[in-house]
Amino acid sequence: MSTAGAEQLNPDSVSITVMESVNGSHQFTIKGFSLAKGMSPGKFIQSDVFSIGGYDWAIYFYPDGKNPEDNSLYVSLFIALASDSSDVRALFELTLMDQSGKEQHKVHSHFDRALEGGPYTLKYKGSMWGYKRFLKRTSLEGSDFLKDDCLIVNCTVGVVRARLEGPKHYGIVLPPSNMGQGLKELLDSELGCDVAFQVGDETYRAHKLILAARSPVFRAQFYGPIGDNNVDRILIEDIEPSIFKAMLSFIYTDVLPDVHEITGSASSSSFTNMIQHLLAAADLYDLGRLKMLCEVFLCEKLNVDNVATTLALAEQHQFLQLKAFCLKFVASPGNLRAVMKSEGFKHLKQSCPSLMSELLNTVAAADKSSASGQSNKKRSVSSVLGCDTSNANVRQVRRRA
Repeated sequence: MSTAGAEQLNPDSVSITVMESVNGSHQFTIKGFSLAKGMSPGKFIQSDVFSIGGYDWAIYFYPDGKNPEDNSLYVSLFIALASDSSDVRALFELTLMDQSGKEQHKVHSHFDRALEGGPYTLKYKGSMWGYKRFLKRTSLEGSDFLKDDCLIVNCTVGVVRARLEGPKHYGIVLPPSNMGQGLKELLDSELGCDVAFQVGDETYRAHKLILAARSPVFRAQFYGPIGDNNVDRILIEDIEPSIFKAMLSFIYTDVLPDVHEITGSASSSSFTNMIQHLLAAADLYDLGRLKMLCEVFLCEKLNVDNVATTLALAEQHQFLQLKAFCLKFVASPGNLRAVMKSEGFKHLKQSCPSLMSELLNTVAAADKSSASGQSNKKRSVSSVLGCDTSNANVRQVRRRA
């Protein structure tokens, strides 16, 4: 290899120029728009001067148009450079805001589209970019752009600049956050703990302030109007010890705990069962992030053996997204019969009979979608589920199916 080639592959120094745009926006409101009629072409209403990317700018609105030859048929809209500068390259966007809430704005933009000639260059103070025929006056006066005789214009400017990145000879490596680890060590060591929880045969010590910071329920229990900050021991009767321990671990770390480690079991079914109970505990203590983590896990691990118990849990605690996911899973033609044979489904029919009607609707909707174009192939939804169809709602679903 030649010496020149080696130098190209292994340079002694490097630098990078980054072309970028510094963006900012300004909103200009014109009140009493009707009073601006008859100003004559070439006369304008100007916004206040605003700064973006190190330069000053102003919006110019011409109620009777900028050109006399247009006979006041159009309104004109421009953005102008207000700084004493030259050759400023920028991207622009001028928007006439739809005030009806439909978001049908009138937009002219450089952004998010290919630029054949590159950014626009403003050569001196007072240079403008915009449209002489931005919109017909008749279209404007009968539109949703006007509300209560008020007009709103939004302008976005992206000033183009070159930024040189030279070689970095030194740097400081930022370590990852270890706050959760520190708090967990505080929990494990019981240092400074001021409350104990008796859960079955186990006792777990914790810190009231940390619990109150993470759970609105604990906050009310310790520091609410009817709470007791002096309590130092609490009996927990409706949660298993391992579940409560897992919940405490999350409160201190903000991470879904290693349930395998807590339970000492590698069984997938026992893992899922514990997450179900952890979800119920998270709901009891209003731990929003833990609820979401548990729901995501249960959706990912959903199968014909656990969907019925998961659906019952979702119905009992009104986890609507998890419930909808379970219903669609059960209604799938490949899953329905297998789910019906599970022990969990028998329990579901007894504990949540109202769910059968919703499940019928979901199955009927799936049937209608999959049977499109197959009118000769029919099945009775109610007979598949083995449900009583005397209910009027079920009869209606059966007729649609």
